[in-house]
Amino acid sequence: MPPEERLQRAIDLSAAVRRLGEAGIREAHPNASEREIFLRVARQQLGEELFRQVYGSELGQDGSPQRRH
Repeated sequence: MPPEERLQRAIDLSAAVRRLGEAGIREAHPNASEREIFLRVARQQLGEELFRQVYGSELGQDGSPQRRH
């Protein structure tokens, strides 16, 4: 298999895993906004420490979105 095809397969697989993770979050939080889904996926991918560095406290410790003032 040529390297380009292997790379494309890896990209496709990564996207499929990301979609599955997002679907699980949507199922667990059916009333979540698109922003909340995005933030929950980001936290899952980045880990708590890096997520807090990048997004601050947009999601509370309990995972609920914080109100912006």
